[in-house]
Amino acid sequence: MTSDQASETPETTLDSVVIRFCGDSGDGMQLTGGQFADTSALFGNDFATFPDFPAEIRAPKGTTFGVSGFQVHFSSEHIYTPGDRVNAMVAMNPAGFKVNIGDVEPGGIVIVNEDEFTKGNLAKCGYIDGYNPLDDEEINNKYHLVRVPMSRLTKESLADSGMGAKDINRCRNMFALGIVYWLYERPIEQTKAYLTEKFAQKKGLPEVAKINIRALEAGYYFGETAEVFPARYRVPPAKQEKGTYRQISGNEATVLGLVTAAQKADKSIVYASYPITPASSVMHGLAHLKRFGIKTIQSEDEIAAICTAIGASFAGDLAVTGTSGPGLALKGEAMGLALMLELPLVIVNVQRAGPATGLPTKTEQADLLQAMYGRHCESPLIIVAPRSPSDCFNMAIEAVRLAVEFMTPVIYLSDGYIANGAEPWKVPNVGDIPDIDVVHPTQEDFAEHEFLPYARNPETLARPWAIPGTPGLEHRVGSLEKDAETGNVSYDADNHDMMVRLRAEKVERAAQSIPLLEVDGDPSGDVLVLGWGGTYGSITTAVHQVRANGHAVSSAHLQYLNPFPSNTEEVLRSFKKIVIPEINLGQLSMLIRSKFLIETIGINIVKGQPFRVDTLVERITEVLEQ
Repeated sequence: MTSDQASETPETTLDSVVIRFCGDSGDGMQLTGGQFADTSALFGNDFATFPDFPAEIRAPKGTTFGVSGFQVHFSSEHIYTPGDRVNAMVAMNPAGFKVNIGDVEPGGIVIVNEDEFTKGNLAKCGYIDGYNPLDDEEINNKYHLVRVPMSRLTKESLADSGMGAKDINRCRNMFALGIVYWLYERPIEQTKAYLTEKFAQKKGLPEVAKINIRALEAGYYFGETAEVFPARYRVPPAKQEKGTYRQISGNEATVLGLVTAAQKADKSIVYASYPITPASSVMHGLAHLKRFGIKTIQSEDEIAAICTAIGASFAGDLAVTGTSGPGLALKGEAMGLALMLELPLVIVNVQRAGPATGLPTKTEQADLLQAMYGRHCESPLIIVAPRSPSDCFNMAIEAVRLAVEFMTPVIYLSDGYIANGAEPWKVPNVGDIPDIDVVHPTQEDFAEHEFLPYARNPETLARPWAIPGTPGLEHRVGSLEKDAETGNVSYDADNHDMMVRLRAEKVERAAQSIPLLEVDGDPSGDVLVLGWGGTYGSITTAVHQVRANGHAVSSAHLQYLNPFPSNTEEVLRSFKKIVIPEINLGQLSMLIRSKFLIETIGINIVKGQPFRVDTLVERITEVLEQ
């Protein structure tokens, strides 16, 4: 088939497509999927991604628990999730095929590297007695199976490159990407430029860039000439508001939000952390931004990290510490110390599946009760939660603002799903972002009366943020209970009772400084679906589908969890039934019931995976029809 004849391949226009790349953890699936997402973004599609990779640094090659996947949902319309059913899958080995084939829709395209479906590789992932799924008549009837000898074709296309077999073998993912670029009319120039830049920066590796580019082109031309696909597919660009857009993941947005908050407060940030999945990339991102006055410290453990941050806050810096669920538990006592000192501190918690080490690369939102109550005695903190990758930018700024305004620690509850996932982000005009007012008292402020370190702002109940060494403003800090004004150690029973209530009231007053809870849909009715954190996309999509099916249902999403927005009870009592989907066993439901005495209906999963939209549609519809 010639290039001219290739233009005769039928073209089909689709509103959206969900594609998943999967294979061994050494097959480069994260790079491949990331490049497809980048290219779709430049093409103008709306998109959402879902990286899914194993916890092991290097699981045994070819096994099911070593499978790495990357899902991209790209669309000509606005979307909220990486999608449920997979329309097209690229499987680089039998293990990737076995783990992911059940998610492909009937009639979906399945492109496999048939060279890897050897007897030995089939046995490694549990296909025994000579069974090869590629020869299964049922599978061939259910899916459009495309068998491509990718390993062999990649080797042949690079035979004259002079590179070794190991380097050539690593280019198979680019061959697969080239096929998919052709299939969905994606340009390959962006990836070629990326590869050139990536390897040009590494001494002696320009040849690696060249062979990857050649493999990419070979895959593209294979798609063009092989006559193995029924059609090419086109997903037109999406209509977006005018502006500058970029792809951004949740952790990247968190980094930029923290840096922006520092600039808006005209302060330096000290970020102290111990490496932990999936929060580590926040520290990596901040470490590259020293030019903005960012100081990053990799501590020897979680306790040292938060204590370092507390010290930085006492010294007058914006202090942030980052972790995931196990680390949040270790930081508990020191969070109580920051609460007692009444110093601003942001604790970034990127939740993952647990308990203990659990499933460290899988998502969960089961740290809510730990954030609320995971410290001894009465120790309430402000809690905020971003709802999407791009929203991490806004909520990171909010976390800093609230910490400074109310002189208290703030827990920022992200999760692995939105931390690693990505979507388009309209880059804001920095001038439109409000400044964060930071006031450090001076000696002149107390020329006429004594400095009292625990005197309070009558509106926020925040105490003064006096920097150590300021003449005349010397004061005592420590973990023992404070006198209500002087901050000296006090064992007085009435004083302790008053201070406990003051610290709790200060958190409650933050409700006056946060937005009201908004309702998507009718402001009252039969059913409200209430969510928090990374469930936003699935809930919003599901509720829109249920409404399109003729049912009256509304949704609301909490980004502020302690305190709740001041109108939360009013919103909830405007509906007969409250449905709360959570990736836990009902933690927000417990809080809503205890605070407002309102019954809730939970939809709960703890599989290390986000909600499927079709699952929510089914369950919400059941509630409506009861």
